[in-house]
This record gives sequence, C-alpha cells and structure tokens, in this order.
Amino acid sequence: MSSVKVSRMLFRSSVAATVLTLLMFLPQSVLAAGRTGDVYVPTNQSTGNSIMIFHRDAAGTLTLAGSVASGGNGAGTGADPLGSQGAVALSGDNRLLFAVNAGSNSISAFAVSGDQLILLNTVSSGGTTPVSLTVRDNLVYAVNAGGTPNISGFTIEPATNHLVPLAGSAQNLPGGPSAGPAQVSFTPDGGVLVVTEKGTNLIDTFTVNENGAAQPGVSVPSSGGSPFGFVFGHDNVAIVADAADSALTSYKVLDNGEVDLITAALANGGKAACWAAAPVNGRFAYSANAGSGTISSYTVSADGSLALLNAVAATTAGPLDMAFTNNSRFLYVRNADGTISGFEFEADGSLTPITTISGLPAGAQGIAAR
Repeated sequence: MSSVKVSRMLFRSSVAATVLTLLMFLPQSVLAAGRTGDVYVPTNQSTGNSIMIFHRDAAGTLTLAGSVASGGNGAGTGADPLGSQGAVALSGDNRLLFAVNAGSNSISAFAVSGDQLILLNTVSSGGTTPVSLTVRDNLVYAVNAGGTPNISGFTIEPATNHLVPLAGSAQNLPGGPSAGPAQVSFTPDGGVLVVTEKGTNLIDTFTVNENGAAQPGVSVPSSGGSPFGFVFGHDNVAIVADAADSALTSYKVLDNGEVDLITAALANGGKAACWAAAPVNGRFAYSANAGSGTISSYTVSADGSLALLNAVAATTAGPLDMAFTNNSRFLYVRNADGTISGFEFEADGSLTPITTISGLPAGAQGIAAR
C-alpha cells in the first residue's frame, strides 16, 4: 500500500475519532436539535374518536400527517368537554400511545411507528367516562369520572403490547359521586398514584403494591380551588393548577401516600389556570390560563418551592392542554379555537412562538408530544 493511501486512512480515522469525541461532549440540547417527532390530539367525537397526528420537523413546525380511529367513541363538545388533563399519553420510550374513549367507556392502545399509529386493542376502562390516563413501565391507569368515579389499572402484555385489565386494581375515589376528577398520574418513582378532584377540592393518593395494584385511596384538601391538571417536578413534587384561583400549588408526595404542602396556591393574575406543564430540567413550570388567553411561567427551586416568573409568558386563543417534547425543546398548546401553538423553550424559561396550525374539530381533547 502506498504511503499516500496510508496517510489518507490515518487522516480519516483521526477525523472520525475527533467527530465522535465532539459528539460525546456536545450538550444534549444541541444533539437533539435535528430530531423530528410528532404531536397527537384525540378528536373526541361522539361518532368515533380518532387520534390526529401532526409531524414535527427539526425546527418545531407542524404539518398534519393523518389520523387513526381509536375503535371507540368520544364524548361532549366545546373546548374542554372532558374537563381533564391527560386524555392521551405516550409510554416512556415513545413506542406506545394510549387514549381514553369517554363516550364508549374504553381505553385504546397504539403502536407508534414514525408518523403512523397502529391500533393494538381497545378495552373497557373499568368504569364510566374515562377522562385521563397515566403510563409507568408496564402499567396504565385510567380515572373514570362518571357514575361512582374510580381508578382502574391495566398491564401491558409483553408479547403483543395489548392492554389487559389488572385484577384488584380498581379503587373508588374518596370524594364520591361529586369528585369531578381532572387527572390521574403516577409519581416519578411509580410508587403512588395521584388524582385531582376539582369537584370536591381534594388531592387523592393511592399507593401501588408490588403487583401494580392500587390500594384504597386517601385524600387531603387542596390549597387552591378546583385543583385541575398537574405535572411532576423532581423528587415526587406535584405542581397543581388551581382553576378557581388561576394559580399553581406545589406538594411533596411521600412514599406512603401522604401529601405535604410546599407552596400554597400562587396566583398568576390570569383566569382559569387549568393545565400545567414542566420541562425535564424541573426548574420551571407553566400554567395554561384558558379564561385570560395567557400562559404563565414559574420558577421551581430544588425543594419544590414556586415563584412567579412571568405572569404573561405567552398568549394564545384560549390555551388548554399543553405538552413538552421529550427533550423539552418545544412546548405545544391546544387552543380553544381549534389550533395548536408551538413555542421554543429557552434556557431562561421564556417561550418563543414558532408555529401555529389549525384544523382541530370542536370537542377535541388532550395533547401529547414526542
């Protein structure tokens, strides 16, 4: 082999090694900049629920990629017919998506493949009018708002990814028929399920045993009025949107299900703060204030304490559900006028508008993003 060829090979090897080294030390935000993904919104139509799929390009712009029937029916009309957060949710690895069918009392499971969804199965929700669900590893729980409100659990069957009802997991909500549940969610460590009761101003917790079955629930009074959507920060800190006060409140959820107040309802000057979102860094939190058409930003300290950062961090035509992408580069907001607004999340917590897309039907509910 000639010395010239040897030199070229050594040069190419050196360049490859240098590029690999640089990639190893680049911030994840930079590495994620070129990634694409999708945003999902259930139509929630009484004649048949479908999941609308919006392709997200590397700059955050959305385009409609199609829709897939859920095998069930939606329920209600208007901007927020289910009165909930979490009507649709992705698994932690983004390979599966789950949605409630409030009009047919069922839950649907989908496989995620690029910009496509493949319906896997549809099962009874274990109650009446499911409005919210949560996913943790191989477990899915739904909260049913109708009749005697309850939570009900499912396992994800490994071979097929089908949902299978989990025996002994159903538990009635402490607030009874007037509970008006808004959301159910696992704590980050998966040991406790939390439910907000907007009708009774209660925060419910259910510990989960080694088989994944929820135990009977307990509740504490909410600091703010009409606790609605919530999101978890670090260390099992729940950040709850209080609709009646247009505020965020933070609580520490302990392993035994006890709930300790950290920051009492902290108003933002808007109206009807019903939905909450937070980036993965845990340093900020946001409320969607549907009545004032604003999004408010808060800082979150290491102990979960909240401080109002910007009363009007962004404006939209009636912000409702919100969802960050997995890397938190983008925040997407479903609006009351049938649009989705997209924002780029900045390091200082500010939000830069980047896209708006229309076409959501009246009655659409929920949003998830990857």
